[in-house]
Amino acid sequence: MTFLIVGLVLFLGVHLVPTLPVIRERWQASLGGGGYRGLFAAVSFLGLGLIIYGFSQRDYVPIWSPPDFMRHITFLLMLPVFILLAASQIPSRIRTWSKHPMLLAVKIWAFAHLLVNGDLAGILLFGGFLAYGVYDRISVKRRGALGPLENRTGGLGGDVAAVAIGLAFYVFMLAWGHQHLIGIPLLRGVAIAS
Repeated sequence: MTFLIVGLVLFLGVHLVPTLPVIRERWQASLGGGGYRGLFAAVSFLGLGLIIYGFSQRDYVPIWSPPDFMRHITFLLMLPVFILLAASQIPSRIRTWSKHPMLLAVKIWAFAHLLVNGDLAGILLFGGFLAYGVYDRISVKRRGALGPLENRTGGLGGDVAAVAIGLAFYVFMLAWGHQHLIGIPLLRGVAIAS
């Protein structure tokens, strides 16, 4: 549990720096643009690695028992997550409508996983990301931050690309990726060849 908590503090902590312009500007002035981005990336990767390791090594401490039907709700909620993640990188009407699709995807992902993870580590992990997503969305609105694509917008072609890419990743994770990357098979009773 210690690795998970330290990883969350590092990963979410460094992602809070952009929400605090005074601290961000001080770090950028001290480290330079490249140094700031390098430190941000290094701390992010270290935090993410600790989160993954800590979650995989966690002791199961039950807090509540999610009903089995929650799996289906989580499956349904995860479909727009992948579309929004794709839209965060593709100028489209989906991106324009959602304003900050990656943050929206993080919030839906975290909420969906809280529905099916009733153990302490799951609540810390997904609850931490949900709290971060809510806080960062409020911060983004207050700061007027535009995201990686800035003001670029797109049309139907971008929407089709975001949906197609999102669906492809959704099917990949459902059929193979979650089992092999996360270690938890999603499709019970379905043999998937390695």
